[in-house]
Amino acid sequence: MSVTWNRHHILSLADFTPDEYDTVLQTANSFREVLSRRTKKVPTLQGQVVANLFFESSTRTRSSFELAAKRLSADTLNFAPSTSSLSKGETILDTAKTYLAMGTDIMVIRHREAGVPQAIANEMDRLGVKVGVLNAGDGQHEHPSQALLDLFTITTLLDPEHPHLALLKDKKIAIVGDILHSRVARSNLWSLTASGAEVHLAGPPTLLPQLFADYVGGEERGVSGEGRGTQTIFSPHTPYPTPHTPHPRKLFLHWSLEPALRDADFVMTLRLQKERMTGHLLPSLREYHQQFGITRDRLKLCKPDVKVLHPGPVNRGVEISSDLMDDPRCSLISQQVTSGVAVRMALLYLMGSSKL
Repeated sequence: MSVTWNRHHILSLADFTPDEYDTVLQTANSFREVLSRRTKKVPTLQGQVVANLFFESSTRTRSSFELAAKRLSADTLNFAPSTSSLSKGETILDTAKTYLAMGTDIMVIRHREAGVPQAIANEMDRLGVKVGVLNAGDGQHEHPSQALLDLFTITTLLDPEHPHLALLKDKKIAIVGDILHSRVARSNLWSLTASGAEVHLAGPPTLLPQLFADYVGGEERGVSGEGRGTQTIFSPHTPYPTPHTPHPRKLFLHWSLEPALRDADFVMTLRLQKERMTGHLLPSLREYHQQFGITRDRLKLCKPDVKVLHPGPVNRGVEISSDLMDDPRCSLISQQVTSGVAVRMALLYLMGSSKL
């Protein structure tokens, strides 16, 4: 496998180029073929060490990265904060430098605070070592690998042999739910709008606040119950590099569900992150489901062959009805989990190969 990759760290998708997206998609597709074999292991990262430094709880992401590293024949180190020296007063940067001293080549970082992966990457660069840092989710900032596996799931559905970014041009994609607290949504905004897709955000005003319009520029500004504004995206929380895109990014905001779903090709529903909520942002889970829950009846507003995604974990009967979640004719949720291993293999491979 021969590809060109110059990115040392993967911390954000804000400045990903179309070529980089396509490189990830095509590399992941190659590894998807590897994962279908009887022998699912390749020697591409043999001799390298991948450290999974998860300062925050995770099931899917952590397991997916660990399996991806092992499928590439890398040695893995797994960090658990509850049994670490953090409880004795050690700093996060000192923890990272401890793993560096053990010979780590790639650090996969997850933390409840935004900016921690960036801080560790800066420290590795300051030390002049060739250690790549991959952001596995930081606070309310970003979750690049999740957005890339979502992109891979959708594009392989549209073209199983040659998934590429341009397949989503002019597709309508609705992202519904707790946008405010979602790092997954923020990363997906970059990747999906870079493809030329029309992205519609929908949620109650407390979970889709005005700041998502205030921090962006475009032809129109603001949102309303039925209104929608087209914007070029910039994060409401973090200054990003200049985005790479050959066309204006199309983003629409809604405080009601129907206009977001109407004629949608794909619907992504997000978990209500109750652990991140302060104050009473919702009257009740029942009322939220009545207004913004994705059900079979509501999908009648979408295209006939609409597909539904959810990054997990899922609150059944809140964000999405159980019958819809378990229906393989329209749910891509299990495919997202499967795609995660191939995409994370691709990311680790690209980062590991750039060290050589």
